[in-house]
Amino acid sequence: MDRFQEMQIFTRIVDRRSFTQAAEDLNLPRATVTNSIKRLETRLGVRLLERTTRQVKPTPDGDAYYQRCTRLLADLEETEEAFRDTDPHGRLRVNMQGTLAQYFVMPRLPQFLARYPRIELFIGSGDHFVDLVREGIDCVLRAGELSDSSMIARRVALLEQVTVASPAYLERYGDPASIEALLDGHRAVNYLSPATGRAHPLEFARCPTACAISRCRVRWA
Repeated sequence: MDRFQEMQIFTRIVDRRSFTQAAEDLNLPRATVTNSIKRLETRLGVRLLERTTRQVKPTPDGDAYYQRCTRLLADLEETEEAFRDTDPHGRLRVNMQGTLAQYFVMPRLPQFLARYPRIELFIGSGDHFVDLVREGIDCVLRAGELSDSSMIARRVALLEQVTVASPAYLERYGDPASIEALLDGHRAVNYLSPATGRAHPLEFARCPTACAISRCRVRWA
């Protein structure tokens, strides 16, 4: 095992906080991962990882070594990428909201796999907050603004939303003549933010060309 592979194993353990999960990500036996870290710590003469029954975390020396390893591995990957086969391949873990998966991604999955047959795709769905590094996820698809500015985001589509009411609701609460009228005893069904636990405010564009957004807070049913 060369030193670059040892660095790769070490950085994956730090990212995942687990020997077992790092071994699964790298498709290696757990014993190989454990022995690699032992050899690395012996060669460097320092302890790199603190091991407990619940998690693994880097020591101060381990954190400094991790920072240098990530830079070296990134440079190595960039150098090899310039010369290797550009056909995408390998394991790709994606997490997305259930609605996006059901209506937009899954129907187009056969075309994607036909175009990229060498990609092994793992899809998870849910609205809960995910830690990309800790859970070993490569990318997520979400609707809305990005709350963590340290993440790299790309807009892939715009989704139009409409506010609707059933005939029974309008018969009971009345037909609001304006956006402001929603504040007068109306109810709404909305989504809770997985990050804050609070309901997302309703946002309305007053006309198709308007830039200003008016937010109305109504009672959530």
